[in-house]
Amino acid sequence: MSDRETPLSGIEQLRHMLETDAQPPIGRTFGVSLVEVEEGRAVFEGVPDERSLNPLGTIHGGYAATMLDSACGIAVHSRLAAGQSYTTLELKVAYHRAMTPGTGKVRAIGTVLSFGRRVAFAEARILDSQDRLIASATSTLLVFAQ
Repeated sequence: MSDRETPLSGIEQLRHMLETDAQPPIGRTFGVSLVEVEEGRAVFEGVPDERSLNPLGTIHGGYAATMLDSACGIAVHSRLAAGQSYTTLELKVAYHRAMTPGTGKVRAIGTVLSFGRRVAFAEARILDSQDRLIASATSTLLVFAQ
């Protein structure tokens, strides 16, 4: 079996993504990128702009929810063994501060709280450039064999 055929662990897949700048299409759509990963932790960055405005003139909550879901999911992804996959079962989001196009760069930091045979729990928070909390989330994820 060649190296290319050898299944990679989750952390190996993610490190490869970072090395090759292979961001998923949803990241390009929202202007959000995975910038750091280690086992059990993932960090995304983005700069919300007018493309994500809601009718009130603030950034739509879906922008924060997408960043939080991504941070939780990729933190869990980093713990997967070769041949495992996952899917989000539940995401609970709390909005603490409004985002606007003037907010500037935001960071979503996801951390695995526990990782079992079938279920993982993660949390994430979005911080602005002054480390003020913008939004937070908890997530339950199903872990399964591919």
